[in-house]
Amino acid sequence: MVSKSEAELAVRTLLEYLEGDLSEREGLLKTPKRVIDSWDEVFAGYSQNAEDILEATFNGEGYDGIVLLRDIEFHSTCEHHLQPFKGRAHVAYIPVDRIVGISKLARIVELHGRRLQNQERITKGVADDLEAHISPLGCAVIIEAAHGCMQCRGVAKQNAIMTTSAMRGVFFEKAEARAELMQLIHNRPL
Repeated sequence: MVSKSEAELAVRTLLEYLEGDLSEREGLLKTPKRVIDSWDEVFAGYSQNAEDILEATFNGEGYDGIVLLRDIEFHSTCEHHLQPFKGRAHVAYIPVDRIVGISKLARIVELHGRRLQNQERITKGVADDLEAHISPLGCAVIIEAAHGCMQCRGVAKQNAIMTTSAMRGVFFEKAEARAELMQLIHNRPL
């Protein structure tokens, strides 16, 4: 395990690669510490696990319809270029006996987002966790995101949005369940 001081030294080395001598720039003197402190927060997903988030469930009281939390804002960091990406996730499930608090759906997206990632892994990871910990009749995760690595480098496409999905159980097997889910996601009454 790398110590915090070793990590700060690594950031200093990168800054010297970019800037040269840092001893003259007041604004950069404490940047290595600020970067590592920031990363401790941005990458907090490594210190969390899905079981702790999804362990508390409630009696579903016979509810057997779609539970959907849409437009969950998230941000993450691309593992390929260390560029940010952000977007929104739509997370749905159909309970069998137990339901989870709605904040838990947002927290599970947050857990996966706060790691070095790719969008496909976040999508799959959230669906895997829902299946493993609440055993729903079906679950679905749809993520739409804009990627910094596409916007500020390479092809430089400012408005490109990547969409990924994971459909499990009835959402995969039954077209009518998928269609109802998509209607709920695209219905914007509020």
